[in-house]
Amino acid sequence: MDKVLQCAAFDLGASGGKVILGAFDGERVSLSEVYRFSNSPILLGDHIYWDFLRLFEEVKKGLQLVHKLTGGKIASVAIDTWGCDYALLDRYDHLIENPYCYRDSRTHGMMEKAFQRMPRAEIYARTGVQLMQLNTVFQLLAMAEAYPETLDRAETFLMIPDLFNYYLTGKKVCEFTNTTTTQVYDPFTDDWNKPILQAMGIPGSIFPAIVRPGTILGDISAWLGEELGIRPTPVIAVASHDTASAVCAIPTIQKDSAFLSSGTWSLLGHEEGSPVINEYGAKNNFSCYGGVCNSWLIWKNIQALWLLQECTRVWAEQGKPYSHEDLILIASQAKPFGPILDTDDILFLTPGDFPMKIAEYCLRTGQPPPENDGAVVRSILESLAIKYRHVFDRLQEVTGKPLNQINVIGGGSRNWLLNQFTAEAVGLPVKAGPAEATSIGNIMMQLMALDELDCLSDAREVVQVSFETATFESCKTEAWEDAYGKYLEISTKSKVFNA
Repeated sequence: MDKVLQCAAFDLGASGGKVILGAFDGERVSLSEVYRFSNSPILLGDHIYWDFLRLFEEVKKGLQLVHKLTGGKIASVAIDTWGCDYALLDRYDHLIENPYCYRDSRTHGMMEKAFQRMPRAEIYARTGVQLMQLNTVFQLLAMAEAYPETLDRAETFLMIPDLFNYYLTGKKVCEFTNTTTTQVYDPFTDDWNKPILQAMGIPGSIFPAIVRPGTILGDISAWLGEELGIRPTPVIAVASHDTASAVCAIPTIQKDSAFLSSGTWSLLGHEEGSPVINEYGAKNNFSCYGGVCNSWLIWKNIQALWLLQECTRVWAEQGKPYSHEDLILIASQAKPFGPILDTDDILFLTPGDFPMKIAEYCLRTGQPPPENDGAVVRSILESLAIKYRHVFDRLQEVTGKPLNQINVIGGGSRNWLLNQFTAEAVGLPVKAGPAEATSIGNIMMQLMALDELDCLSDAREVVQVSFETATFESCKTEAWEDAYGKYLEISTKSKVFNA
């Protein structure tokens, strides 16, 4: 390639967003962070929302910055976000209300109501999606129950990244990977799941066409380009579910390895060539989600570093602003194998004073609470490693394959202490990195859409030569086995929201 191709990845997570510029010279890709902004749920009355209008303003700022930085020579842009959440447009294409956050309490009890309309086993068999109260289907059922007039006004349903793409291009479509997180997608017909929609009383007419990752939606709308003073730029629907994008960036993935996308949530799974929906997946509540290039991702959601993020927020408000390095240091100095937490306990689903919630959980499960902040952090990290062990064992049952390595990607791959704990708890080597996997995968998919890369294996070879990784060797001990046994006992006392 005679010139460097530049693509912009807009990666929005549940705690913040960033704009990453990827420069591809034909062999390697290099990253530069252009812009970063905060994102947090907004509590308004009894409900929790995302502040979409502010987030779109942040996206517009990012667009202006990347065009200024590149002199307008930008090949394409693309957006990825979290899954499950959605927005509704009315017949005038106006946003009816700010999107609800998946942590909103309106979904409490909705799974039980849904199972009265369609048996739990049938919902899973029709979708292959892990049953969690935060899933789109239960959010929609909650709206149908409490605010049916809102659904009556709805003309178009869009997932969060699709809503951004609509305001960027005017195209109303739903991208495949995020669509598969809704539990109203049918993997057998590649369409919206009409029996489930009918059973839940959700109008099927509001759901638009589904497009595959790598679809070029068109240029940024003329009105937006004029407002921002930027040139026409292609917008690409990449793997808009952030985990699907992150899995794209696993360097030369092995067939017998698992992936662990580590962040606010952890997604522990395996990449397959076709959907895997079976009795083991149903029993262990695994998801079968869509990936790129006809791949399918079999994983289980684990509520993960969210606990540490909430603790850090509370401590900062108390005048203790711990850095990432500080947290690892105080955890490494704390006494090992204190209280064991099931991080998926419903107590940890909603925001709040998490040091206090952890103490409450310990008392409820007959354990002494952590003695200090370092003990809290270590308890979270050790509990996560043990949870990974439990889910990893179940993953092998679901896939029917022995797996011998874990590839950790995402921001959590920077946490060397958690990586080491994971290698010790699972008893297998852990390969960590790249940390910016979601943005990298977003950019790789843009390059494939632009015909700069031929296939997913080519993209992964580029990642392999472009970014460093670290390996953590396993050294399984009796202490970890004892801790795992304690987890199995404690977890029976938990009220798990995604059991």
